[in-house]
Amino acid sequence: MTAPQVIKMYAAREEIYPREAKGRYANLRWLCVWLTQLAFYGLPWLNWNGRQALLFDLGTRKFYIFGVVLWPQDFIYLAALLIICAYLLFLVTAIAGRVWCGFSCPQTVYTEIFMWIERKIEGPRSARMALDKQGPSLSKTAKKTAKHAAWGAVALWTGFTFVGYFTPIKVLAAAVTTLNFGPWEWFWVLFYSMATYGNAGWLREQVCKYMCPYARFQSAMFDQDTLIITYDAKRGEPRGALSKKVDPAAAKLGDCIDCTLCVQVCPTGIDIRNGLQYECIGCAACIDACNTVMDKIDRPRGLIRYSTDHALANNFTTKQIRKRAMRPRVLIYTTILALISCTVIGSLVLRTPLKLDVIRDRGAMGREVEDGMIENVYRLQIMNTSERPHRYKVKVSGIPTLALVTPDEVSVAATETYALPVRLRVAHGAGAKGSNKIEIELTALDDASLHVREKAVFFVPR
Repeated sequence: MTAPQVIKMYAAREEIYPREAKGRYANLRWLCVWLTQLAFYGLPWLNWNGRQALLFDLGTRKFYIFGVVLWPQDFIYLAALLIICAYLLFLVTAIAGRVWCGFSCPQTVYTEIFMWIERKIEGPRSARMALDKQGPSLSKTAKKTAKHAAWGAVALWTGFTFVGYFTPIKVLAAAVTTLNFGPWEWFWVLFYSMATYGNAGWLREQVCKYMCPYARFQSAMFDQDTLIITYDAKRGEPRGALSKKVDPAAAKLGDCIDCTLCVQVCPTGIDIRNGLQYECIGCAACIDACNTVMDKIDRPRGLIRYSTDHALANNFTTKQIRKRAMRPRVLIYTTILALISCTVIGSLVLRTPLKLDVIRDRGAMGREVEDGMIENVYRLQIMNTSERPHRYKVKVSGIPTLALVTPDEVSVAATETYALPVRLRVAHGAGAKGSNKIEIELTALDDASLHVREKAVFFVPR
């Protein structure tokens, strides 16, 4: 009788110690780190018209995006923004693969920052590997403590900044000295800090390989003309170690000397020479490493490079690759993106920064008052979405003798809502029994272009 076999459904994670890569793409990656983080950490502190330039104030239900103030009724614009971002991601992926993942994704950016801290404190790849193999010691404990403290500081500042997009950051900063945060501020600062610390410090490549859905459906957006990280097997194989005593041509060896540097610099630990894999995030670290080796052994660069499957199979030039980039899929994505963007921008430019909701008093559908007149009561919900105060005049129409009994002018502060109760009356005999359609018009006295009309119903008792 054979012994039972244990089949593991989940393989234990093997620690990855990425080597630092230097080169053109590494510099580009760090440029993206600087640009994205300057924007992320800096935008909450930018002022616009005496307020925070970018603020999603959930408490007051107002979204401030530079000169635009959006209300819950404008949620369609935020939905459109998400659709634009989605189509932009589809377009970029169809053209250049996972370039977003490799250079600008928050997971990649913060992992890059955390690995830089790790290298500065624990040393290069070989030193980190040796340190982890060591037994407990004072030096090891000091280095690990310093690393995690630095990670924690970056994570806390990131969590604080994130919450600063939803709670005015200057108010939040004033509360830091006394730790007088509200319960939701405490929750989200700590939650986002722990997410940053865990994802960038501990999970790293596991987020890209197992948690991120993008890697799973990228194949639906790739085709034979999508730019991907490729290994030129025709040129590189058969691979073998370079020896000064042996002529590579005579030994019939390819340009790949099997140094494995492309594997050592990979943040997800894959071997790009095995072909495109879903774990590849397109960071191009392997290209920098391989180009450095090619320079040292006096071989042409580009053994590992950005290319396409068609280009590798047919030896396309760079000009041919660019020409084939403008294919139907790319044109469709571009057209849809342009149409949605133009529609949203045009709608924002042409929209009137004034909203009016008419709410009838359902407790009194219609009542007879003095002189036999019929009265209906309404509440006008006036929303001044501009950043200037305005005074508005109310007009009504739709039934003969229809008139306002209450004052017909009201002032509303900038970006504020005002509930104005109004009473409308008609003479006895005016209007049909039951429901009568009317219109309520609101016009700014200081700017005639600011006017809106809303339909309502005036009820005459039967």
